[in-house]
Amino acid sequence: MAEYEWQRIARSIEEEIRTGRIPAGGALPGIVRLAETYGVADRTVRRALQDLRERGLIETLPHKGSFVVDVLPTAPTANDDGA
Repeated sequence: MAEYEWQRIARSIEEEIRTGRIPAGGALPGIVRLAETYGVADRTVRRALQDLRERGLIETLPHKGSFVVDVLPTAPTANDDGA
């Protein structure tokens, strides 16, 4: 199954977080900047950020932006069956 653009963006940002390129407590670029970087609409970036929030990787503060949480959830492993 093909990957949606928002999934590709969320995966890319997650990789930056997990490798430390965006550190714990670090701010993510704004929605407009991310949309320009990935060449997508703002709503696509918003959906990617929603996914990252739902998975506990980032938090969004009104009028301040999105930030990496201080303690990251464990990344699922290749053999994680979701049970």
